[in-house]
Amino acid sequence: MTITRPVESHDTGAMDDRRGRRFLDEDLSLDFLKVVEQAAIACAQTMGQGDRHKSDQVAVEAMRSVMDSVPIDGTIVIGEGERDEAPMLYIGERVGMAHKAPNGRIYPQVDIAVDPLEGTNLCATGAPNAIAVLAASERGGLLHAPDLYMEKLVVGPSSRDAVDIDAPVKFNLRAIAHSLGRRVEDLVVIVLDRPRHETLIADIRATGARIRLIGDGDLSAGIAAAVVGSGVHAVMGIGGAPEGVLTAAAMRCLNGEIYARLVVDTPEKEERCRAMGISDPKKIYRSKDLASGERIIFAATGVTDGTLMRGVRFFGDGTRTTSLIMQTHPHQIRFIDSIQVNTSKDVKIRF
Repeated sequence: MTITRPVESHDTGAMDDRRGRRFLDEDLSLDFLKVVEQAAIACAQTMGQGDRHKSDQVAVEAMRSVMDSVPIDGTIVIGEGERDEAPMLYIGERVGMAHKAPNGRIYPQVDIAVDPLEGTNLCATGAPNAIAVLAASERGGLLHAPDLYMEKLVVGPSSRDAVDIDAPVKFNLRAIAHSLGRRVEDLVVIVLDRPRHETLIADIRATGARIRLIGDGDLSAGIAAAVVGSGVHAVMGIGGAPEGVLTAAAMRCLNGEIYARLVVDTPEKEERCRAMGISDPKKIYRSKDLASGERIIFAATGVTDGTLMRGVRFFGDGTRTTSLIMQTHPHQIRFIDSIQVNTSKDVKIRF
């Protein structure tokens, strides 16, 4: 149970300092677990129905409804878009108990990045690796990334200092192979199956490395690349910048690395970057730049079966979920198998 304390001072600076310290001291991971679990359960009920917009909508609504039960003074920094584009979980929206039921207590100030359903098409078609995901940090600990494309190179702990986002593909694959004690031909690289990656795919194939093309879900792919034994050794290509920040939060917990750079190819996109406080649109980011907070929490629940987590399973007496909760302080990674039990005296628990 999270314990809150009454405000004892009207000094704004002192209050902000205490709010920051309280996030460092308290464990909010199980509160955030509840948020992603409920989002996953909601959209899993639409799995395979072919309506990606409905899947996303129910995930957003479920996540937002649970968010206000979390004992935080939260701000959405990466969400469903700007306020005029999204009715809830929009960038800048205030969430948590501090805003739902203000009661004069001090709540930790937390920045939150969400993707209520990463892989809307995956859920709509019943394909693997759809997840509900959230990352949180103390105020200012997550980059306010514009909704643009981003070049990405994601690798695991052994290769984190061996690669260069500007190096030729063959150089990076040789460096990854050397750091892992493998041949290039043994590597598996995940790439989003998009026309823009035609040259990248050809360059990877020319080295003899193997490719796993995916339709969606480069965040799930990035997590797999950072976990030894997943059979994935790198993620390459261009994907969404918001997903890049979420991937960076996961890398902070897994000791992997993401190299990233925004794709800013028009004056309008450059202006959007400046409006969000990004003065150098050509900057190369690493995980510590994208997710700079000292205390990071990353929570994800499987919607459909995936590489690391099983999807939501429904049975007559309840619902079973598999989740991944990671933290930098204390540095721990937990796989949590939960059964949401229906209210009936005749419930039968299934394993």
